[in-house]
Amino acid sequence: MNIYVGNLSYDTTDDSLNAAFAAHGAVDSARVITDRMSGRSRGFGFVEMSDDGEANNAISALSGTMLDGREISANEARERQPRGGGGGGGGGDRW
Repeated sequence: MNIYVGNLSYDTTDDSLNAAFAAHGAVDSARVITDRMSGRSRGFGFVEMSDDGEANNAISALSGTMLDGREISANEARERQPRGGGGGGGGGDRW
């Protein structure tokens, strides 16, 4: 199960996110999402856990708790929605 974790502190690292969830089961991966330009955390991340029961227990246990000074939210990640097409503006003759 892929878990979305929101409201992360800028101090939260992949390792500290992993440690928080590992207390509730086996973690396959934990990743804090960072800004491409600055390298700074964007305030959310994802944790993958193979066992759905452990993942649900971790979500229940950790959502609303403090991690690195912030009250985090945790829930099952939803599939990413396709983004709309690329802009541009209509054609047609303009007089």
